[in-house]
Amino acid sequence: MTNNHEAHTPSGNHEAHTPSGNHEAHTPSGGRSTGPSGNADPSRITLRGPAELADALPYMFGFHPTDSVVLVAVHGEGGRFGGRLRVGIPPTPEEWEDTARQVADCLIVGSERRGAKPDGIIVFLCQDPGRGESAQRVMTRLRPLAQRIRLACGALDVPVLEALCLSAGRYWSYCCPDQRCCPAEGTALTVPGTSVMAAAATFAGLRVRGSLREIERRLTPLRGPVAGEMERALDRAATALVPKILDGATREEVGAETVLLARALMQRMTLAPPAEAGPDADDRDDALLGHDEAASLILGLQDREIRDIAAEWMEGEEAAPALRLWRALARRCVGAYGEHAAAPLTLAGWVCWSTGDEPTARIALGLALRADDGYRFAQLLHHACNEGIDPEGLRECLREERRRREPRRGRLPAGPRRGTTRPPGRRIRTTRRESGRTAGSEQ
Repeated sequence: MTNNHEAHTPSGNHEAHTPSGNHEAHTPSGGRSTGPSGNADPSRITLRGPAELADALPYMFGFHPTDSVVLVAVHGEGGRFGGRLRVGIPPTPEEWEDTARQVADCLIVGSERRGAKPDGIIVFLCQDPGRGESAQRVMTRLRPLAQRIRLACGALDVPVLEALCLSAGRYWSYCCPDQRCCPAEGTALTVPGTSVMAAAATFAGLRVRGSLREIERRLTPLRGPVAGEMERALDRAATALVPKILDGATREEVGAETVLLARALMQRMTLAPPAEAGPDADDRDDALLGHDEAASLILGLQDREIRDIAAEWMEGEEAAPALRLWRALARRCVGAYGEHAAAPLTLAGWVCWSTGDEPTARIALGLALRADDGYRFAQLLHHACNEGIDPEGLRECLREERRRREPRRGRLPAGPRRGTTRPPGRRIRTTRRESGRTAGSEQ
């Protein structure tokens, strides 16, 4: 398992109890006295059986955790949900043993460190079929992984209460041998949006932001001929910019130009709002950026003082165009410049976290660490977001820094200290961990 985490701290937003096989879930609502399904308390609903439990899974994360192993800790006689952990399914079975031990240890020991060792674990394996593969075949293929996780949890004296495989709109139980309730062909999941959990989530103002794969797609590099054109633009920009960056006399001037360019591109996006969210909106944003100006801005953001100034655009009217710009720049970090994506991805994650979209923030910050696992700003934000820290403290620090700099009207602080910024050209890493998976823990 990699150390690129998206984590959530447990709150009253997602709790459940499991008396006699039923599950009572809590959603954050107000003090009203009635709610979906006639519950007296609208923040508490009853989930009956694994289908409704599986339907509740996306609301725990804010997205559908595709290609993921998910573990949920269960506490107390009533079965209150506690910490949650998500990690990408390892691509090869040879990795399953280590992954099972690591996820079990991470969730159980982490929960114990926070004061409550789980009384049980619920496991979900979420993966849609590949080309030429059936959903039932996915379930069979992943069974050894489920068994390894059960053994790893049992070795830590915590039983797996249920283990489900979710694939192509169906689910299977790895724990129930009864064909009457768990047939070999699987059982259809509840139609999205029609379950008790969906009704309660809507009532409470929760929403699911698509699938993990869809969110990641908005942040991953472009492909095809446009990627080659973009890489050549980055080469040109690096050739022109590196000598200026290394020359202390012009570094402040380059920084000022970078900030002015970023503001101009944000203004351009503000004047051309997307018609709708998703790929079409991203295509429109991509068309608003020329290769050369995108390359100049990507390389300029490698200067950490410039990046910190860009981080100030995290609220109010600046937040939306800034997020669109950072996403677009992350998509332009192609080829040998993939590591440069850490800066725009971290900025995208910061804007999302600052504006209340924690699920997307965790994904963006995880991708930033996948691009550059030593990127300190992403590490700090990721940890803070995982621990449930209020982002207002950092927002206020950035506001104060902006107020301090404002009398200088466009002048930037003196250039960064020697050694704080790497040259922005092509980078070749001598060693790199396998990065095909994004991990996430919720404790």
